[in-house]
Amino acid sequence: MTDTLADWFASVQAWLFQSLVQPLMFHAGFSEYLEDAFDGTEWFLIGVCELIVLFLILRPLEAVIPVHSFTDRRARWTDFIYTVLYRLGAFSVLVFFLVDPLTAKITELLHLQGINPFNLDNLLPGITDRPLITFLMYLLVLDLCEYWYHRAQHGFGWLWGLHSLHHSQQNMNLWSDDRNHLLDGLIHDVVMAVVALAIGVEPAQYVLLVSVTRMLQSLQHANVRIHFGRLGDAIVVSPRFHRWHHAIGIGHESKGRGTLGGHNFGVLFAFWDILFRSAHFGQTFELTGVRDQLPTAGRPARDYGRGFWSQQWLGLKRMVEFARKPSR
Repeated sequence: MTDTLADWFASVQAWLFQSLVQPLMFHAGFSEYLEDAFDGTEWFLIGVCELIVLFLILRPLEAVIPVHSFTDRRARWTDFIYTVLYRLGAFSVLVFFLVDPLTAKITELLHLQGINPFNLDNLLPGITDRPLITFLMYLLVLDLCEYWYHRAQHGFGWLWGLHSLHHSQQNMNLWSDDRNHLLDGLIHDVVMAVVALAIGVEPAQYVLLVSVTRMLQSLQHANVRIHFGRLGDAIVVSPRFHRWHHAIGIGHESKGRGTLGGHNFGVLFAFWDILFRSAHFGQTFELTGVRDQLPTAGRPARDYGRGFWSQQWLGLKRMVEFARKPSR
């Protein structure tokens, strides 16, 4: 069954590339990038498959076991625009294949100096070079980096100014994982691509690692009453565990109203939060959003924008505003 699906996917990728992508590349004068374009076609098809699977599985679950009723249905459509943009490979392909040549040049220079770059596959010969073991190690290392990058997004004012767009969704749904500022997404993908290349992740492995991560994150953001039990929630990030990360107040503030920080920064694995003392295991499904979206005495609610472009512009304004404020 797996081999059949793989063969079918490869056939569709080859047909799409030969029928559409390759002629366009030749016409545009970019024939030297045909190999990268072929890889980009793979990212595109994987993204299409993800969208179909998510809609067929998570959308019905949101209808059957929702956490809440939506107060703004347009918000879900705006999130879907983000998902299409990110999942069809535009960002990940651009970043990975821009960073890859630079890394190759650095590796070449190191070889000339007699220095061999670190490769995770070679850590324990005979064990760590097995495909499944290697994949799991890459997943763990990259997820640990994701954890600390996520904490940085909540710890530095200018980064939080961008990242707060993601948290401003008060109608969280299966598409909300990709609701991110473009600059925030670019910085994140550059950091993760550099880490992936530094530990020896091959492009084909990177595609699979990113796809697995994205699918699980879509589940975490879905509007569904799902958790994995006390033990499961301590290992893998569940929708309930992650919802506390998006909860108004506790999800974003570590030391009281208006401070930076929060809880439950794990992207795939919750045990990072336990290990680094940032876990909060609530038993309820909380309302989501950012505190300054709520009007208070003497101060109106902050506007995060409803449409894609207004959200991007206001995110840049928050980045500048929060960068000027002292650490909280």
